[in-house]
Formats: sequence, C-alpha cells, structure tokens
Amino acid sequence: MSLIRRLNAESAQFDEELKSLLAYEASEDASIEAACAEILHRIQHTGDTALLEYTARFDHLTVQSAAQLEISRTELQAALDGLPTDQRRALEQAAERIRRYHEHQRTESWTYTEPDGTVLGQQVTPLDRVGLYVPGGKAAYPSSVLMNAVPAKVAGVAELVMVTPTPDGLRNPIVLAAAALGGVDRVFTIGGAQAVGALAYGTATIPAVDKIVGPGNAYVAAAKRRVFGVVGIDMIAGPSEILIICDGQTPADWIAMDLFSQAEHDELAQSILLCPDANFLNQVEQAIERLLPSMPRADIIRRSLADRGALIKVRDLDEACRISNHIAPEHLEVSVQDATSLLGKIRHAGAIFLGAYSSESLGDYCAGPNHVLPTSRTARFSSPLGVYDFQKRSSIIQISESGAQSLGPIAATLAKGEGLYAHAASAEFRLKLS
Repeated sequence: MSLIRRLNAESAQFDEELKSLLAYEASEDASIEAACAEILHRIQHTGDTALLEYTARFDHLTVQSAAQLEISRTELQAALDGLPTDQRRALEQAAERIRRYHEHQRTESWTYTEPDGTVLGQQVTPLDRVGLYVPGGKAAYPSSVLMNAVPAKVAGVAELVMVTPTPDGLRNPIVLAAAALGGVDRVFTIGGAQAVGALAYGTATIPAVDKIVGPGNAYVAAAKRRVFGVVGIDMIAGPSEILIICDGQTPADWIAMDLFSQAEHDELAQSILLCPDANFLNQVEQAIERLLPSMPRADIIRRSLADRGALIKVRDLDEACRISNHIAPEHLEVSVQDATSLLGKIRHAGAIFLGAYSSESLGDYCAGPNHVLPTSRTARFSSPLGVYDFQKRSSIIQISESGAQSLGPIAATLAKGEGLYAHAASAEFRLKLS
C-alpha cells in the first residue's frame, strides 16, 4: 500500500479528487463548546475565584491567591541567563532577525491638505494591551513567543501580558527566556479557556486586554471564538499545510523531508507536491518510504500523508501555479531553478519560499518573517501576523470653512436621499447665507 496518494491534473476526475483532498471542516465539539461557555461565564462573574479553581482542577496547580500565578521579571531573566550558550545564542539571533524584519512593517500616521485648507489623513496608534497565549507543559514553543511578542513590541504595544499553563508546576525555561527576549511585560501561569476568559474580561489580578493572540488547543480556540468582539483575536488556525511546486531539479530527499516537516505536526496536517516530472514524483515517493522509518514522529507523519497528503502530476509549472492559487496554502515552497520567475503568478499563499535552499523550517524559526500564517484556504483574503495586527488606524478629518461650503450641499443632498434630515441640517447649518 502506498504511503501517499498520487493524483494527475490531466485526469477527468481531478477536480473532484482535489476537492476531496482539501476538504476540512473544523469540528465544533458540542461538549467543548458547552464547557467553554460555562468557564467563560464563571470567569466573567467570579474572576480570580473561578480562575484558581480551574487552575487547580486542570493544571493540578494549587495556590492561595491569583497573585502567586505571576512569574516575576527576575525569574524571566534568570531563565534566559540559565540557558545553554548555544541555545541562548540561537534564540537571540532569531529574535533579532524577527525584529529587523518587522520593523519594515511599521506604519506611520499621514495627512494631506486640500487646496481649500481641509486636512485629511490617518493616525496610526498601537494597541494599549495585548494578551499572548502560549501552550505549556511538556510542549515548548519559544519560536511562537518571539513571533507574537516581537511584532507587538515593534508596533509600540504598551503592555504585553503572556499566559502559559504549567501543569503540576512544570515551567519551560526556554519559553520564559523567549518571553524575556521578546519584551513580555507580565507572565501568568494559567491556561485553557479560563486564561482566555481572564484576558478578555479581566479579573482582580489579570488585566483585561484589547486583543488576544497565540495558538492553543481546541478549548483555547473555542474560547477565542466566543470572546471575539469583546476583544480582538488574531485568527482561528486550522491544521498546518505545505504545498511544494518543484521542477524536478531539487534532490528528492530534500522534498520528502519538507513534506515531513508539516506532516509531523499532527495527523490533520497537509503536505502536497506539484511537479510536471512523473519520474521525479517516483523518486520522492521512494525517498518517503526510505526516510520515514528514521523519523521519531513516523506514526503521525504516516497517518498525515496517507489521509491528507498527495503527489500531483501537473502539465507544467503554469498549471502548478494555478492549482496553488486555488489551494491558497499556508506555506508555499517554489523549489525551481528560476523561482522568482513564478512569483508574479502566485496570488494566494501565507508565506512563499523561493528556491531549493528556502526550506519552510527556516521560516518557522529564524528567517525573520512571521510564522503565524493563514490556513484552510484563508490566504485568499488573510495575511500573516505582523506589526499591523497590533496597530489601529483613526481617520483624521479637519474641514476648513471653505471646505464646509463645498462639502455641505453634497452631504445634505445625500442625507435627504436617505431620509436623514438632521444629518442634512447639520451640514447646512455651516453654510454661509448668501
């Protein structure tokens, strides 16, 4: 039995086969939704009391007061100072590259003056306070801390509050070290839907934030959906995805391992290769079979490739680009000899990796651009997380006396057409009587 399905774009059934391959619906488990609704309600109405109860129940961490759930800045710095030299250097280099890239995204306020003296423009201001959710326990995601914290600080966010669960009191030093490097202001050892609720509504100890960012499990995702509107959120991410367009000139082992790099996330992750060379697809399939047994997460990779992976034969690279635009992948590797020649044909992708040496894994950790990307075809209308997600824009309108004379009749006419006569009068009161 083949480890990964083979499709051909020239097949009469290809459109249906591709539709089936891409089909994914985020299941909304009724029990999870009900649990989240109860947790959020209790957090909103009883604050720290409920937070302490849920932390004891779910994380087996019992403290006398919510203030004991906060990690001091001294401990964050101690975690950074205590890292092995190579690990600290890698974290610092990644943070600097991420910072340097995101500084290019910063948007400034602007205005322009019309001939009659009217001033119009846009004022850009950072969010006051942002909450960052970071998975905890045995899992350690320092890269996720940096990818969320650094652009927030580059944007000018005044206070960044991080929450991370610490089951049985287990704290990840590298996560805390990343928080210190990323400029996180406060860190609390809470997680789950209760942490999302505390950030959204605020408690006596946890300050309410304006926006919540960062990944989490199904309970965290459900809670973020529910509090959206009370606060902003970054996105509800689906399973990780990689799509590779290859001309057959990249070593097959490289391509196989790039497919593995997404498949190892979880069984629902999606890894797809588009190539016009059938012989190269054979080579990649053979590489998959040969390399898979050596992978520590081989069982997850095997299930992911079997259920949601595909090697697809296309007519040419132009067709590969058309299919890629339809899929709108989270990660797109353009592994061809003249990769930049295809860039103009790519319209929809979260991140585009050009050339054989641009592995997606480098983007995950240290290239610089953000690794928080749109999934599940949302790259058709969404963008990577960035500085702009931590800034907001206010319109500036300063109408001159002369401008009021020319704009007033226009506004009044339109307002009367909508039956809003107070609007019309408001504009007309400012007109000079002849």
